[in-house]
Amino acid sequence: MVRTTSAVIVAVVAAGFGLYFGREIFQPIAIALLLMAVFRPPVRAMERVRVPAPIGAAIVVLALLAALTGLAFALSPAVHRWLEHAPDTLTAAETKLAKLRKPVQQVTEVANKIGQAAQGTMSPPATGPSTSPSSSASAAAVPAPAPAPPVAPGMLATVFGTTTAFFSGATEVVLLLFLLLATGDLFTRKVIRIMPGRDDKANARAVIDDVEKAVKRYLLVTLAINIGQGTIIWLVMALLKMPHPLLWGLATVVLEFIPYLGAVVMMIALTVTAIATFDSVGRILAPPAAYLLVTTIQNNIVSPLAYGDRLKLNPVVVLVGVIVWWFLWGIPGAFVAVPIIAVIKIVADRSETLKPVGELLGE
Repeated sequence: MVRTTSAVIVAVVAAGFGLYFGREIFQPIAIALLLMAVFRPPVRAMERVRVPAPIGAAIVVLALLAALTGLAFALSPAVHRWLEHAPDTLTAAETKLAKLRKPVQQVTEVANKIGQAAQGTMSPPATGPSTSPSSSASAAAVPAPAPAPPVAPGMLATVFGTTTAFFSGATEVVLLLFLLLATGDLFTRKVIRIMPGRDDKANARAVIDDVEKAVKRYLLVTLAINIGQGTIIWLVMALLKMPHPLLWGLATVVLEFIPYLGAVVMMIALTVTAIATFDSVGRILAPPAAYLLVTTIQNNIVSPLAYGDRLKLNPVVVLVGVIVWWFLWGIPGAFVAVPIIAVIKIVADRSETLKPVGELLGE
């Protein structure tokens, strides 16, 4: 028992290291597989009307790229305006927060002085600067500090390096998605073919079908819920006179794909913007409070009804999984965390050996 547990721990740690250091390879594969579950049904529908799978895959991928490009062009004016005002917003928020931090800093200084006095280590009062010739000569002999090296090249390299990595990863995802859709059910047939017995083949087919349906349902239902929530946030922020309400709605649609952490990021961003925009405490607290109310209703009423019983996961496991995948893969890992947990649960539920794992992952 101890030996088996040790082997499992070693395997998990080794898998974690492999996923972390091989993230540039595994990230596009994982995202492409998830998207395949969503876009495979349209390709199958076209196959039923005698459209070859490669042509159907090309139509679906080109339609996806056209939709994303159109959305980017439609939102570019609003994003441009937000980027223009972002530095001023952050500066105003920092100024107001500095005024709030000043009393806290004063209390901290007083507490430090009291602690030093209690320990008998209060430093003597500072004396004026020495004006002796020797000290003046020493001060004159000290060379001036060298100018700091310019930081612009490093910053630009970081920005352009990140942008290049993003577009490189996106290109890999698109190419992998096209190949997966163009090959049809080849991957499924290969997996079933290598299974040894008839029961194993049937079980493998059932697992693959369940995984595909669960991932497709999760992504589509989550997108529909997020669009509804984003629309509500857009209208609420417009009523509260928050700047750029449309972008708050769009950010809600994107960030709510990350359970728990996405809502935290939204509330922090809303609070900072409200501090920079409004003066009264009530108006500052209204935007994050409204978002908290909407997301609470969505998580506790809308989502359980929309997802159904098959996608009910342990909330604690979901939060831990999101944090772990965020650490391993960053933002892409946080996006794929819940589908990966759902896939593991489906596989575990159909395996006698792994049923305890499925029980742990379930609600």
